Amino acid sequence: FCKNCRIAEKIMARIIDGDRNNLIGANVAKRRMQLNMSQRELSEKLELYAVYICRGSISRIEDFSRTVTDIELYALAKALKTSMEDLIDLSLIPYNRANRTPALT
Repeated sequence: FCKNCRIAEKIMARIIDGDRNNLIGANVAKRRMQLNMSQRELSEKLELYAVYICRGSISRIEDFSRTVTDIELYALAKALKTSMEDLIDLSLIPYNRANRTPALT
């Protein structure tokens, strides 16, 4: 394994083991509402990118109870007319304040 792969695995394990299963839920909901888009409409837009997430799963992403794949993140960003980076809430990752690196346990 490369060092970055091990770091990513530890970050994901911590996120999944915690209260939240993704880093984008709140920003997906916020952006969707900014566009006056329903969860069903977002689900339908995602189909244009061959990503099939039902309305209920959109709700579960927004309440942090569902994980999101990289392909789903890409399609969500496209459908919501934003960047993947803007959807990711980095404040949900605990950081080591001393050297600004992820706090890995």
